[in-house]
Amino acid sequence: MTQHQRIPAIDPAKLDRLAEVAVKVGLRLEPGQDLFLTAPVAALPLVRRIAEHAYRAGAGIVTPLLADEEVTVARYRNASDQSFDRAPAWLYEGVAKAFSANTARLAIVGDNPMLLANEDPAKVARASKANSVAYQPALEKIAGFDINWNIIAFPGLSWAKLVFPDETDDAAVTKLADAIFAASRVDQADPIAAWAAHNKALRSRSAWLNEQRFEALHFTGPGTDLTIGLSDGHEWQGGESRAKNGIACNPNIPTEEVFTTPHARRVSGHVSSTKPLSYQGALIDNISVRFEEGRIVEAKASRGEEVLNKVLDTDEGSRRLGEVALVPHSSPISKSGLLFYNTLFDENASCHIALGQCYSKCFVDGATLTPEQIAAQGGNKSFIHIDWMIGSDKIDIDGVHADGARVPVFRKGEWA
Repeated sequence: MTQHQRIPAIDPAKLDRLAEVAVKVGLRLEPGQDLFLTAPVAALPLVRRIAEHAYRAGAGIVTPLLADEEVTVARYRNASDQSFDRAPAWLYEGVAKAFSANTARLAIVGDNPMLLANEDPAKVARASKANSVAYQPALEKIAGFDINWNIIAFPGLSWAKLVFPDETDDAAVTKLADAIFAASRVDQADPIAAWAAHNKALRSRSAWLNEQRFEALHFTGPGTDLTIGLSDGHEWQGGESRAKNGIACNPNIPTEEVFTTPHARRVSGHVSSTKPLSYQGALIDNISVRFEEGRIVEAKASRGEEVLNKVLDTDEGSRRLGEVALVPHSSPISKSGLLFYNTLFDENASCHIALGQCYSKCFVDGATLTPEQIAAQGGNKSFIHIDWMIGSDKIDIDGVHADGARVPVFRKGEWA
């Protein structure tokens, strides 16, 4: 390892392990494969370590793209109005071209999740929609699981102070770093072996669900009575998955979920969120929605309702589900008791559903299905994919077979 500048409050050995896990477990980068990497400027120490491990694994070219919080905010406070209906389509077209050439994708999250909380919500919504539309060529490669990709986290100061507001700067970063390292299993002596064991456990859950071939899942609990029909030919996934390029990778680090694709037209009933959703700088809390024939027809929130409704109006698919995921209440992230304000972590503390785009990999032989076939089997299409949490220690889930027979899946938030 080459000499690095000191990173205050962050254990350099564990940070290096995180970089190694990202390359060897998250991506399973292959010799000669290029890597496209995005990260906040604050995460540069982790970017440098990832580059080292990637090149040691035989990477072709590592191309990082860094974002800065102050530059992001400068746009909302100084740009012309028409700026918010535009996005760098040229960049995303290039990214999609790179993905078509088998470039791997790594995203590091770490910016302040509430960065845009005080900006004009209409401008935030417009910019988000423009970005979603422009990103579609690249998103299709990710949603279709054409390539190996991975998301990990770095404990940026502004994010750390949001999670630990009463701590000093260094203490907040240390605590968030420790939480990230624990959730990512890099606080263990052999993180790669730990991930192998964890992936095996997730595969066993997925295998059982796939054997059951449920037609629907029925969620019940406080504020929730929801039936989620499952897509025709759906397949449960969890942990390590094989991309269309043949590489088995772990897209999310951390991950505690097993997940599949709902039928976009077979969801009915009502459901309430159990944790706040942090989205585009806004906190949306106490979400309550009602579905009819797969579509949200009524939506409320005690906080951020305006933002929620703008999200739901993004396109036709944004009011329908693209994912349902099962996570026990006893997951390590849930046990931490922390609200991370970041979906990568918060979704792994609770069962959740996602509005918008489905994943083609969650179908039997999904790699061979056309977009038209996926739609015919119930898969949803949208510019967005937004997870929000609906699980708790008070939620029961039954699997429903085609003949109406029921099988307990969760009781009081735990596997039954």
